[in-house]
Amino acid sequence: MLKGFKDFIMRGNVVDLAVAVVIGTAFGKVVEAFVTMIMQLIGKLGGSPDFSAYKPGGIAVGSFITVTISFLIVALAVYFMVVAPMNALAARRARGAEPETEAPSEEVLLLTEIRDSLRTR
Repeated sequence: MLKGFKDFIMRGNVVDLAVAVVIGTAFGKVVEAFVTMIMQLIGKLGGSPDFSAYKPGGIAVGSFITVTISFLIVALAVYFMVVAPMNALAARRARGAEPETEAPSEEVLLLTEIRDSLRTR
């Protein structure tokens, strides 16, 4: 039973997952700081980065607006800091890679062998 657990832990995907969690946590802090900075800029333009006091008609929609703006900033940060560079890297790698040629079928191999034997005659 311990051998099975050891094999499970030593698999590459478990280690990759652990690394992803650590990197994700660190990146989360970077994105959170970025969101705080952008919300402060919004506060400078609009007067307050926190819309929770906004209650049109007595309905508290301000906190929803604050969270929605924060979500959009996080989505933009993740897209421009992770997704766009990874897509560009994948496209660059795809351009440099040569397409794999398929192995010739048995018929083509047989015809090639016949052609070669006719040439040697």
